[in-house]
Amino acid sequence: MITFMNKNQSTNELKEKTARLSIISNSGLFIMKIVVGFTTGSVSIISEGIHSGMDLLAAIIAFFAVKKSGQPPDPEHEFGHGKFEDISGLIEAALIFVAAILIIIEAVSKLTGDKSELIPPEMLILGIIVMGISAVVNLFVSRRLMKVAKETESIALESDAWHLRTDVYTSVGVFLGLIVIRLTGIAAIDSIIAIGVSLVILKAAFDLTKRSLYDLIDRSIPEKDKNRIKDIICDHSSDYAGFHDLKTRRAGPEIFINFHLVVSGDITVQQSHDLADHLESDLKLEFPRSVITIHVEPCNEGCKRCGSFCNYKKEE
Repeated sequence: MITFMNKNQSTNELKEKTARLSIISNSGLFIMKIVVGFTTGSVSIISEGIHSGMDLLAAIIAFFAVKKSGQPPDPEHEFGHGKFEDISGLIEAALIFVAAILIIIEAVSKLTGDKSELIPPEMLILGIIVMGISAVVNLFVSRRLMKVAKETESIALESDAWHLRTDVYTSVGVFLGLIVIRLTGIAAIDSIIAIGVSLVILKAAFDLTKRSLYDLIDRSIPEKDKNRIKDIICDHSSDYAGFHDLKTRRAGPEIFINFHLVVSGDITVQQSHDLADHLESDLKLEFPRSVITIHVEPCNEGCKRCGSFCNYKKEE
């Protein structure tokens, strides 16, 4: 138990450190894009600045979410605080929707209001440099976030990673678009790129909303993870008669696993308890942030399906 607690503590520290990295990088990129965007008058760079601003807010929310979800259960939250991460995902998705709509309004306004003024060449070069820096920085940070998110089963960090990954794609799109404007002199391309950026952002917001809602309504974990749980249980099939009613759900980084374990009817309570503890320990090696409930049932049929704990001879 102490080992699991120490592991959880180090996991929480890693998540907080990684979330802090996202806040720092997004702060720098937000300031840089907004300043350059308004200096150049480029709506696509301004839209990217708004995107980074939402990423910064999302990173701050993710930081407090992982900090809160890492707290141990208390009298008011006896099943832990994991769903704080799911709630943060919904909030982040709402922010992204707002950002995308603001970008579309500004871009359409420039396209229809005859505001598509050609950006000065020297300002275009500055914008190209800024978007190149943004793509490289976000690529590095998003990879780091995704790596830690997968290791720690953190939806808050995974959401943040996907935010930054879409920022990489959109930054590259704006980067290439500004080069095209520089070569062709067609100012309207800037607004068209901004609308494209907003559509990518809307898709990310939709996916994030769906993922967060799945966890909040206690949807089962992915089938591949569920099959892995079954494999671990079946590794000990010689020790029991069978299992059934496997149920799973996720709350932030935590997985809840429940199932019924059928054992020989003539073994002791201590033997049943030891077997359940052993299964729980093996499952926690694969799913360290899991909460496991095993309901033990007796089997008195003499069907030769039991293993080493059963008095009946094993069937070859």
